[in-house]
Amino acid sequence: MHPPFRPIAFSFFCLFSAVAHGEESLRLESSGALTRQHSQGEGAPVFIRADRLESHTDKEVHAQGDVQLRQLGQILSGNDVTFDTTTNEVWAKGNVRLEQASSIITGPELHLNLEQSLGYMEQPSFTLTETHGRGDAIKLLFEGQNKFRLQDARYTTCAPGSDDWFLRVRDLEIDRNVQIGTARNAYVEFKGVPLLYTPWMDFPLTPVRKSGFLAPSIGSTANSGLELTAPYYWNIAPNMDDTITPRLMLKRGLQVGNEFRYLRPNYSGIANVEVLPNDRVAGMSRYFLALSHNQQLGYGWNSALNVQKASDDDYFRDLSTRITSTSQLFLPREGSVSYAQDPWNFTAKVQSYQTLQDPLAPITPPYQRMPQFLLSAAKPDYHGADLTFSSEFVSFQHPTQATGKRLMLYPSASYPMREIYGYFTPKIGLNLTHYALDQTTTASPDTTRILPIVSADSGLFFERSWDLKDKTYLQTLEPRLFYLYVPQRNQSNIPIFDTSEASFNFAQIFSENIFTGTDRINDANQLTLSLTSRLLEPDTGAERLRAAFGQRYHFKNQEVTLASAPRDRQFSDMLFSLGGRLNSAVTLDTLLQYDPDQKVIQNSTVSARYLPEPGKTLNLSYRYNRELLNQIDISSQWPLSGRWYGLMRYNYSLTDSKVLEAIGGLEYNAGCWATRAVVHRLTTATAEVTNAFFVQLELNGVSQLGPNPLDILKQSIPGYTKTNEFLPVQ
Repeated sequence: MHPPFRPIAFSFFCLFSAVAHGEESLRLESSGALTRQHSQGEGAPVFIRADRLESHTDKEVHAQGDVQLRQLGQILSGNDVTFDTTTNEVWAKGNVRLEQASSIITGPELHLNLEQSLGYMEQPSFTLTETHGRGDAIKLLFEGQNKFRLQDARYTTCAPGSDDWFLRVRDLEIDRNVQIGTARNAYVEFKGVPLLYTPWMDFPLTPVRKSGFLAPSIGSTANSGLELTAPYYWNIAPNMDDTITPRLMLKRGLQVGNEFRYLRPNYSGIANVEVLPNDRVAGMSRYFLALSHNQQLGYGWNSALNVQKASDDDYFRDLSTRITSTSQLFLPREGSVSYAQDPWNFTAKVQSYQTLQDPLAPITPPYQRMPQFLLSAAKPDYHGADLTFSSEFVSFQHPTQATGKRLMLYPSASYPMREIYGYFTPKIGLNLTHYALDQTTTASPDTTRILPIVSADSGLFFERSWDLKDKTYLQTLEPRLFYLYVPQRNQSNIPIFDTSEASFNFAQIFSENIFTGTDRINDANQLTLSLTSRLLEPDTGAERLRAAFGQRYHFKNQEVTLASAPRDRQFSDMLFSLGGRLNSAVTLDTLLQYDPDQKVIQNSTVSARYLPEPGKTLNLSYRYNRELLNQIDISSQWPLSGRWYGLMRYNYSLTDSKVLEAIGGLEYNAGCWATRAVVHRLTTATAEVTNAFFVQLELNGVSQLGPNPLDILKQSIPGYTKTNEFLPVQ
């Protein structure tokens, strides 16, 4: 999905609507109210009601005591109102109040020409119901229809009685005709301290994009020192924009980033460029380029392009504070054309990668697909049978490994038989794979592999009512049997282009192949059994608890292998799973892989979350792989005292005895503003660590000042919520 275009900051003034005018007549009603209408008998009437009404020669109406004048959705009230019918002018004094759909303006005195929309209000105070903002000014000048000016104005989203911050503007012009506001000599005053002064700025009055500077940020990282970022947003067209981001790093120099976005009915894309001409720390020029483009070609055809390039292996580790960037190993360079029209799907692709190496943990770059063609089709319920076909042709290229071409064809047919109490689905397929290898890169000959694949999947459904803690649940029992037969073929002379061993889990034990990719297809004569039980709420169907067990039985020993030794036992490892949403606040998910022969745990994952309400979350997880990793991960957002909240994450590798990522911070919500202080430590490579410190001040409805830690917090603390998005103003 294409990201939404961003609005400019400070778009908060949406004060007043038009004042109608026209040729009118008057009549005095016996009820003590006066109605003024167009001579055509339609349009904008003026209705005046008061404790006392006086009319002087039908030219002037004087109203006193609880006066109310209404016209076109606006209400003017005051203690003393005079209306001149010849000039259409209104004078109001004493507790003057002008109320409209989204604003309320009060003051001691108002003079307004209803026809020309010219006049003034002394010492106005205003409240904006849409943005929960309020403010005041020395004077409000009406300067024509839909145009007015505020002199020495203040604006805040703080509740009455709390004046922690104000946006102060010496001269503010509002033009509703073009929906633009213009401010001169403006600055933010926080706790009496002026911040972010600007001699001139304009902003949209509606939620639309407009060119201008976005809020700057100031921060510090251990890698780059003090940082200052001042983005400029350029609204090129309704479907096109550009953000230019200068980033001054005290240690390294000036980096300039640019993000260009475009959106059309049949195509869209994003282009990113980051350039650091002379990195004083690394002693070289550095850059990052990225282009993502998607286009609909019509008649079921689509195309896509995704190209990324970094100047060096350490670019993200040195210059980014996001773990999603610093953990990148492969930058894609791929383009594709695809077609989808029932029952066919076709894709043509070229794909390569830039590999970002860690010198202390080098990896082998992946193969390039130059090109790859995929063709598949599905015909369900063809005389009761489901017919499928998948195929692939790919040319694998690599600078140091064996290369060649691979053609795979796999037609299959299944015959599902379903009843309310269960199902039985036999299936048969034929996998044909041919390898044409480049003899200059390998001694293996060209190879053709033909493998029939036969399977039968079956399951039953049992259910009963179960009373638990004065509540009735629906408990299910779901046994499942899956039989698979694949004969053995010698595949030792086939190179490994894109195949690896799949993780052993509940999804994999019901698959046809224990390997991902096509270069290896397992030999199999096996039966898989699983037993699942669920606890469901009958009214909503919500799954409160799920428990599952699964294991394979092999009728023969394994012969086709990849890297590990062949399996020589009949029973596989056991899989256990327990999880669900235990109540409205607690969720649990566990997976355990147990080796009954060695009596050891091979893999385990335990994760739990406690989220009773927004702003209160605790996440616990533990991941263990007997050969690869042993990690704990704890994260939380929790109220400490009053409006203070604590933030933390601790991701620690027990295997390596080191911290992978750590976050510590405090967040304070004052109702109309919030502040966050966050320390972030991130392991970016085997022996590299980066530290960053963020301090951010957020003024509700106006701006965020300082470096933004929100992306890191939302990514690292599942369930994190900004406190000023849910806490009521106290």
